[in-house]
Amino acid sequence: MSKIRVLVVDDSMFMRRMISDLLSQDAALEVVGTARNGQEGLELARQLKPDVITLDVEMPVMDGVTMLQKLMQEQPTPVLMLSSLTTEGAEVTLRCLDLGAVDFVTKPSGSISLDIYKISSQIIEKVKAVARARLAVAPVSSRPVVATPPPSPLVGRPTNDAPLVVIGASTGGPRALNTVMSSLPAGLHAKLLIVQHMPEGFTRSLAERLDRSSAFTVREAQGGETLQPGMAYLAPGGKHLKVERGDKLVLTQDPPVHGVRPAVDVTLLSIAQNYQGAVVVAILTGMGSDGAAGVRALHAKGAYTIAEDESTCVVFGMPRAAIQTGGVKRVVPLHQIAEAIIEGVKELCNRFQAA
Repeated sequence: MSKIRVLVVDDSMFMRRMISDLLSQDAALEVVGTARNGQEGLELARQLKPDVITLDVEMPVMDGVTMLQKLMQEQPTPVLMLSSLTTEGAEVTLRCLDLGAVDFVTKPSGSISLDIYKISSQIIEKVKAVARARLAVAPVSSRPVVATPPPSPLVGRPTNDAPLVVIGASTGGPRALNTVMSSLPAGLHAKLLIVQHMPEGFTRSLAERLDRSSAFTVREAQGGETLQPGMAYLAPGGKHLKVERGDKLVLTQDPPVHGVRPAVDVTLLSIAQNYQGAVVVAILTGMGSDGAAGVRALHAKGAYTIAEDESTCVVFGMPRAAIQTGGVKRVVPLHQIAEAIIEGVKELCNRFQAA
């Protein structure tokens, strides 16, 4: 098999050398060029046509955001962003994901990280995943969304009987989540949980962005909340999110599962064990198999289960694994996920009313 050809763009000579060296340790990767700013990066991208570009944000002459915008207009290429662990860094990173970057890694100690070797395996793994990713040729939000009237609220039922909707995602998730959340109507009688693989410090910014585009109130979970209809709680980076009896949310720092924390399976399996109401699960784009065990357990308990179709996934890992369990009821493209969630809520509401 041919090697994955990588272009490294960073204004620091030290970082260019370190990133190039650690990538070259893997026999499947080949660094074909380095650039010290976005302008050089664009020129080399045109010449070399790399499979993947690792891209810094803060650079002279042309920054990473501007380069990314121009690159996606001229020559769409899988991009892995190198981000800083700051609030500002989180905002810029999420904007880059909106613009078409596939994924990101956080530098362990600032723009010039002498200890970048600590995350060498993570960078290598993500470069390989990004190389296999499907790029959106147009902003996901511009894809057609099927207009579906909101389901009628349950009549004569306590408010806390609203179904629980759980959405899990990883690589490609922030854009996909924006598409889904912006398409769910205000009249949807449901409580929401969202688990997105993302490090600490980034999920609050993601929650704020989703809140601005959604009819639901989206908040980063703090722990101790009771699930409420009309609210969407996002698992915070670095912590698992569980549901206890009484619909209480609990955060833990138990060991990572599938190499991630938060993990979708931790949330889903806690729901299977402790939650008494109706559940809708949607597994979106992402690398790995997180969520499959939870889908299997909840399907056995009567949950309405959905997976994103391969045709719109940035990475068809998590949905594929969920589908392979045999526990997925609906497989639909991204622009139909919200509609499928609405149908699931309706079906479960009717089922519980008839019970």
